Amino acid sequence: MDDDHRHRGDLSHDIDTLMRVNLERRRVLRWSLGAGVLPLIGCGSNSPGAGGGAGSGGASAAGTGGASGTNGSCARIPEETAGPFPGDGSNGPNVLNLSGIVRGDIRSSFGALSGTAGGVPLTVTLDLVASGASCANLAGYAVYIWHCDREGRYSLYSAGATDQNYLRGVQQAGADGTLSFTTVFPGCYAGRWPHIHFEIYKSLADAAAVGNKVATSQLALPQAACTDVYATAGYEASVGNLAMLSLATDMVFSDGATAQLPAMTGDATTGYIATLRVPVPG
Repeated sequence: MDDDHRHRGDLSHDIDTLMRVNLERRRVLRWSLGAGVLPLIGCGSNSPGAGGGAGSGGASAAGTGGASGTNGSCARIPEETAGPFPGDGSNGPNVLNLSGIVRGDIRSSFGALSGTAGGVPLTVTLDLVASGASCANLAGYAVYIWHCDREGRYSLYSAGATDQNYLRGVQQAGADGTLSFTTVFPGCYAGRWPHIHFEIYKSLADAAAVGNKVATSQLALPQAACTDVYATAGYEASVGNLAMLSLATDMVFSDGATAQLPAMTGDATTGYIATLRVPVPG
């Protein structure tokens, strides 16, 4: 199901035309920053299935979208597992070598596949900066993002979505280090807090091969926004799943998710915007 394109149907063509890290290391990093770490920008790494909830859905809902310490330095975003459904060639299908993967709107399947994921609109904006003292904008860096659909399924892998490659895409940061994806709010499946996966590369050319990535992490979606969205049609299964979870018990975020919580604006009617500052090696 990796749709092998052999007529220059890879990421290079698009350029031409346009587990989990050691927890102890993360604890040491968080300890070294003290209590002055500000929040940064989360669906799954295991088999789809549960969630927890509470929330508003007004103009703002949790997170500040930053990761700077009180001394002005930028702590590297925590490294996380890519999970079993990356679609980057490290575990079966590889979308990174398909023409069309470089795109801002990832709601529909591309290439030889067709279909569109339904759900509450979500814009994910990432601000890539150099970790360390400089916090310099990382112009030209690229991000590969993927997450589950409203039903908690991963395209290419999950039953009912193996004939889709939606909710996957690559974007390149502009001069200010920012990039955005248009997608849908992911559902909550059993055993994982709602989240979005992403890998970071130094360039679009590097993003053609998973071995070139410089960071892998996950965005944890704030509870208030999840509760607001999951009250809408199509997300019924997410309500019970979320009720059984918390960030403190999640297998990925249990050691702290401050640096992975985005700033949120919007509501379930008009859609949400999630903004996260992501410090990575420059």
